[in-house]
Amino acid sequence: MKIVVSGGGTGGHIYPALALIREIQKENKDAEFLYIGTINGLESKIVPREKIAFKAINITGFKRKLSFENVKTVLRFLKGVKDSKKILKEFKPDVVIGTGGYVCGPVVYAASKLRIPTIIHEQNSVPGLTNKFLSRYVNKIAICFAEAKDYFPGDKVVFTGNPRASEVIGKDGIQGRLSAGLSTTKPAVLIFGGSRGARPINEAVVKALSEFAEKPYQILYITGDVHYEDVKKEVELVGSPKNVVIKPFVHNMPEVLAGIDLVVSRAGATTLAEITSLGIPSILVPSPYVTNNHQEKNARSLSDHGAAELLLEKDLNSKSLVNHIDQILLNIDALKEMKIKAKKIGVPDSAGRLFSLMKQLVKENQR
Repeated sequence: MKIVVSGGGTGGHIYPALALIREIQKENKDAEFLYIGTINGLESKIVPREKIAFKAINITGFKRKLSFENVKTVLRFLKGVKDSKKILKEFKPDVVIGTGGYVCGPVVYAASKLRIPTIIHEQNSVPGLTNKFLSRYVNKIAICFAEAKDYFPGDKVVFTGNPRASEVIGKDGIQGRLSAGLSTTKPAVLIFGGSRGARPINEAVVKALSEFAEKPYQILYITGDVHYEDVKKEVELVGSPKNVVIKPFVHNMPEVLAGIDLVVSRAGATTLAEITSLGIPSILVPSPYVTNNHQEKNARSLSDHGAAELLLEKDLNSKSLVNHIDQILLNIDALKEMKIKAKKIGVPDSAGRLFSLMKQLVKENQR
C-alpha cells in the first residue's frame, strides 16, 4: 500500500500522523509513505528525522480578519493544488490522509479531484477552517471527540480516536519514573503546559512550592525550554523542595506518563488522547488563546464525564492548584473513580482503527 500523509503547523497535527505511520509499519512492512508538508513548518524538520520521505509545498493559512494577505493565500492555495497534483501523480498513492493544518487544504483537495480515496483526521472537539472546507470533498472524516460530529456530514464521520493514544500503551511506568528522577513509592503528579510551557501554570506552581514541600506526594514539573531558566531562578529563591523535580522538557513522555497518577496540563488533543488511553485523572487548564476556544471544549468533554477537573486559567492560582490536587490525589476513592472514567473515554487502539478505515477505503476503491 502507498500512503500520502499531510499535516503540519503544530505538533498536534504532526505527531498523530507519525504515530499512525509507525503503527502501519508494524502491520505492513511493505507500506510506502510520502509526507507532504510546508517548506518552513515544524514538519520539515521532524519528518525527515524519522526517515520518512518528505515533499514540501508553499502554502499559508487564512487570516480571520479581512486582509489583502488572504488574496495571496488563495493564489498560494491554487498553486499548492497544482503542485500537489504533480506530486500525487508521480507517487500514485492508494489513499491520502490529512491530519490537520492548512497544508492539508491543497493536498487533500488535489487528491479528491484525482479521485484518490481521502480521509481527514480531526483531533479537536471543534474543527478548524481547513477541515471544515475539506469535509465536502473527502470520503471519510475520522474524529476523536464525539462533539466534533455535529460540524461534519454525518454519513462520512467515523470515530477512531487519536493515533498518539496507541503509542503510550504498554510502557514501563517504573522505568519512566526513574528516568525522570521520581521516587517509585510516592504518588506522582505531572504538571506541564505543553511543549513550550505556559506562563500562568508556571507562576502558580512556583508560588505553591512551599506548600508542595509538605505534601505526601511528589511533583514532576515541566516548565518548557523557554521558561526554564527564569523558573529555576525563582525556585532557588524560595528553596527547592525535595519532592519536586523540575525539568525544561521530557523526551520520553510515553514512558513517564505510564508512571503518573495525576496530570495537570493544558487541554491539547494529543495530551488528552494519551492520558485517557492510560486512564490517568487530570486537572485541565485550557488555553484561552486558541482558535474557537477549542481547548476548553476539549476539556469539558472529559470533565463532563467525571474523568477530569476543569480549572479555568482565570481561576488558576497557587491555592486553587494545590486544593484541586489534594482533593483528587489524597482521596483514594475519588482517584480510583476518575481513573475508571478516564479509561472509558480512552481509545488505546486508535491507530489501528484509523488504519482499518484506510484499508476499507482502498478496498472499496479497487472494486
